[in-house]
This record gives sequence, structure tokens and C-alpha cells, in this order.
Amino acid sequence: MDIDLREIAYAPTTGVRRVHETPLVAATDSSLKGYGCLVDDPKTFPIEIVRWPAQGWRPIDKNSGNQGGIVEGVFEFCWKGETLYARNNAVGDSYLFGWSNWPEEAATSTSDRLRERALIWRANYHPDGGQLFYPLNGRSFVVPLALPGDDVTPDKFVTFWCDGARGLYLHPNIWHGAVVPLDDEAEFLDRQGRVHARVSVDFVKEFGCYLAAPLRRLEPG
Repeated sequence: MDIDLREIAYAPTTGVRRVHETPLVAATDSSLKGYGCLVDDPKTFPIEIVRWPAQGWRPIDKNSGNQGGIVEGVFEFCWKGETLYARNNAVGDSYLFGWSNWPEEAATSTSDRLRERALIWRANYHPDGGQLFYPLNGRSFVVPLALPGDDVTPDKFVTFWCDGARGLYLHPNIWHGAVVPLDDEAEFLDRQGRVHARVSVDFVKEFGCYLAAPLRRLEPG
């Protein structure tokens, strides 16, 4: 995957030397309760769309405010050395999501160092709809998640390990950091609300740390 750095959607925030380590749990239907669920068939799974909020006491008319539908495409993730890049072809954006070393020291081409954790600088949620990540090559991945609420803090995040056999669906308003492949690269079918509004948290600016997602496999639940 080729990434033009001029097309990165958000310039990463760096400059700190502190991390918040997140707990790692295996993704199961039970452990994901409240966050979302595992998905077997991505084509038939319904994506939740949230009705546009009313601005005053007059309600939104029925059969309106939720007609944007969904969009889908391949979401590509690629480690280039110790730097994680991604491109969401469903919405046309490219990203620099994190590093496996301090960003000032992270290799951007090749590295023989074992990637033990991903240092993630931001997370977001989508108030308008849910999002489905379905692995196209069966490769395992991790993703840090937190339950809804704008007063989110790093300690509210849990990193879920997915074995790659099933997809991961996230409800609207669920905070999610980068989907991080354990291998060098991975591709996902991405299905989400077409509006795809984002509300973000910048861990470096707001809390002076990176969110650390462990990069290891667990026994499936």
C-alpha cells in the first residue's frame, strides 16, 4: 500500500514519553456486550443509522433524518517498519494511526524489532451510525474500545483481540482507536454510515500520553 503523506487526514500529535497501557481481552459476544458484536456474514448484517437530532422542541419528521444510508469499501492497514498507516477506500481518507516505537525514533520503512504494542495518538466515535470491520484475509487484529461518553479518559479503554475468523461490528457512539493488524498488513471490508461524522479525542494533547494497545495473540474465547 502506497501512502502519500500529503493526503493524511489528520496530522499526528507527538512529543510525549508516557503511555497508558490498556488491558487486552479476547473478543467474544460476551466480552463485546455494550460495544458491539462479532459478525459472520458482513453483507447481510444491518448497520445502525442514527436519526438526525432535533434542534429544538419540534421533532424530526418520521421517515426523515436517517436516509443517508451506508457506504462500503476496503479498509487497508499496513505497517511500514514501526509506523502504522491506513487507507479507508469507503470514505477516501488516509491515516497515520500510530507507532510501535516512540514516533521520533520509529522506522518508516523496515525494522527487525518485534512489535510489542501500538502507540495510538487519537480515537474517535461516529454519532450517526455503526461500523463493521470484516477481515478479508483472516488475519488477527486488535482494537482499543471505550463505551460512549464525551468525558472519556485513557483508563476507560480496553483493547480487544480478534482472531480474524469473524468480523467486528461497533455500535454508534463507541470510541475506537486504530484497528491494528498483528501481521505487516491486513484488509477489511468496511461498512459504515455514509455521513461518518467523527468526534475525536487526542490522547497526547488532552492527557499527555499515547494509548498503548498490546500486540499479541490470545486463546480464542
